[in-house]
Amino acid sequence: MSRIVRACVLLWALVWAAEAAAQLGAPPPPPPANPRAAAPQDYTGYWVSLVTEDWRYRMLTPDKGDYSGISLNPAGRALADKWDPAQDEASGNQCKSYGAAAIMRVPTRLHIEWQGDNELRIETDAGKQTRVLHFNSKPPAAAEPTWQGYSAATWEGLRAQGTGGVATRLAGKAPPQGYMKVTTTELKPGYLRKNGVPYGANAQVEEYFDSFKETDGNTWLVVTTIVTDPEYLAQMYITSSHFKKLPGPTGWNPMPCEAR
Repeated sequence: MSRIVRACVLLWALVWAAEAAAQLGAPPPPPPANPRAAAPQDYTGYWVSLVTEDWRYRMLTPDKGDYSGISLNPAGRALADKWDPAQDEASGNQCKSYGAAAIMRVPTRLHIEWQGDNELRIETDAGKQTRVLHFNSKPPAAAEPTWQGYSAATWEGLRAQGTGGVATRLAGKAPPQGYMKVTTTELKPGYLRKNGVPYGANAQVEEYFDSFKETDGNTWLVVTTIVTDPEYLAQMYITSSHFKKLPGPTGWNPMPCEAR
């Protein structure tokens, strides 16, 4: 077979293969990674909260009627002025200030770990609370309200490592790698602060978890929390809480909720 004939046969084979591939369609994309495998950041491990602001509201129990910094409506102020910790203790409601709308502001240690591929569990040693963040799931139709409610989580702002263009990389500005958004509903009424500043059963908590590592080797977790409550708040209550990663469980000391 001459070289010309062989070249024609090869060309015909390539054309036939291309046409066959076009008719069959491109191969299906790989299945999406599960939330654990797709995580752009690793929040697992032990963390301790750093109280860098609102010290007197977080480290101490504020005085009754002190709700400065939180925009309560008239109904919220009236309820806050009736705060009675003894009544909370008598009714078994010592955990009112440890609900999902407030727990990240409580001075505490966190233990975060995956619970399978679709749920991230957060335990606190303050109040012995457990939060479960559900990916790819919705609350049950008749979910029972609890202190921690039902938390639906998603990864947001996902972007592959190294994208963003040559100019961006040369400038040393790495693109965002993604963060976690959590929306919590199905809450029992509780307190934004231990002194009875209330949130109601229809409150919604929106949180943004982001982590970064400094040049000194320390790793930080920043949780921005937005509480919306049509019953007791005149406007959204927004906070930013900071946690430092610990090498292990040293100092982990679960303690029950306290009403005072």
